[in-house]
Amino acid sequence: MKSFKDIAIEIAREAGQFLKARLNSVHKIGYKGEINLVTEADRASEEMITSKINHLFPDHDILGEEFTSTKRGSDFRWIIDPLDGTNNYAHGYPVFCVSIALHRQDKIVLGVIYNPVLDEMFVAEEGKGALLNGRQIHVSSTVGLAESLLATGFPYDIRQDSQNALNYFNTMIRKARGIRRAGSAALDLAYVAAGRFDGFWELKLCPWDTAAGWLMVEEAGGIVTDLRGKEYYLDSPIILASNGKIHEEMIEALNSVSPTL
Repeated sequence: MKSFKDIAIEIAREAGQFLKARLNSVHKIGYKGEINLVTEADRASEEMITSKINHLFPDHDILGEEFTSTKRGSDFRWIIDPLDGTNNYAHGYPVFCVSIALHRQDKIVLGVIYNPVLDEMFVAEEGKGALLNGRQIHVSSTVGLAESLLATGFPYDIRQDSQNALNYFNTMIRKARGIRRAGSAALDLAYVAAGRFDGFWELKLCPWDTAAGWLMVEEAGGIVTDLRGKEYYLDSPIILASNGKIHEEMIEALNSVSPTL
């Protein structure tokens, strides 16, 4: 049988190409919240991914964003975001990806993030580094927050909850060279790993948003913690990832403001 890595790459590529081919189609849009969308493409992509995993590894657990949660008592759990960047995708904006991670006992041991628009396959294995299309990648060497390009996102309940990240953004935009809000947390983390972004933070993400990218950043030489610099875990309320060199500056800046407006 092929390795977990090779299987995850094949599945991510197939799902990604499926999504790319339908990017400019008219999508059936549903709502999980006021601005939290789901399309038929999300569900179809998840079905493609989970059906193959179930066929190949019928005893493994699966956690998917849209509808899949199987608990069979396995040491292995696949964590899947079948379409990260749904809002972008629904508008025909070509920034989205497929994210697949493999969680073994208490560790993420494999992460695959595929951007079908650019045909970029990011892969990380525990202890083996991070790759982009087969070539080793590393975090950036930027040493100061003032020279950094950062990424972030805003939670889906931004209209209701006062803890909506705008205060953090307002503080960081004055301290960094620039901030991008592209709409795909998994890609943001992959881009930190590849040195395209120097750092990333976001509130209220879910395991399928961060699992693969968390491993990717660490295997590329970066650091991932919570807002206060403590150990990150899949249900942490805030993720903070960086090249390591600006991490303390980011922690200091983010903790200098009140969490609410």
